[in-house]
Amino acid sequence: MLGQARQLNIAGLVPFSTVDWPGKIVASVFCQGCPWRCAYCQNYEILDFKVPGAVPFAELEELLGRRKGLLDGVVFSGGEALAQAALIPAARWVKAQGFQVGLHAAGAYPSRLQEMLADGLLDWVGLDIKALPADYRQVTGVAGADKAFACLDAVLASGVDYEIRLTVYPGHPGKIVELARDLKARGVKNFALQQARDLGASPDFKAEAQGWDSQVKAWAQEIEESGWEKFSFRPA
Repeated sequence: MLGQARQLNIAGLVPFSTVDWPGKIVASVFCQGCPWRCAYCQNYEILDFKVPGAVPFAELEELLGRRKGLLDGVVFSGGEALAQAALIPAARWVKAQGFQVGLHAAGAYPSRLQEMLADGLLDWVGLDIKALPADYRQVTGVAGADKAFACLDAVLASGVDYEIRLTVYPGHPGKIVELARDLKARGVKNFALQQARDLGASPDFKAEAQGWDSQVKAWAQEIEESGWEKFSFRPA
């Protein structure tokens, strides 16, 4: 298990985070590579699968050895962590050390997500839903709605703790309130609306536009009034 886990291609490791898993203190592992090209991506520099990892898995081993009793768990993020088969043994090893496992996912790999959920390897999932199905390609650069909504169904059916979030940016295809209502009708209870920022994104991306802040705040207010068990708004 550990030998396979060590094949995980890690772009970065944050030893202490209070923002990557709401309510938890975690180490965050950023996995190299993603098949999608969302304009607003805050991890633009780690999207290329061909780039070798900058952090050996041994650094995570050493960190968790020192932080038992101090960290609640580990969050695997990206890039897209589910793109790597080594994620499963890595998550299994982390669980075996007595830590919880969280995952940030974009929804590109439903089969691997379903496998991890079925095996009880995930304690929390932060899943991005990018747009209504017809508008997915405009956001990701590729088709992907079927996979993303299959991931959503898997998360909701699993009973695992989760957050479903939507990130908006100037140029997004819109229909924001309509999408939020669709997600609520599908059974989403914990939803977050996030406003994209320039930090970490492609140099060509611009997060600001005339009247944009006011527009996003208006969406957030209307969405919140729809009634959720939990709704979070994260402005830029």
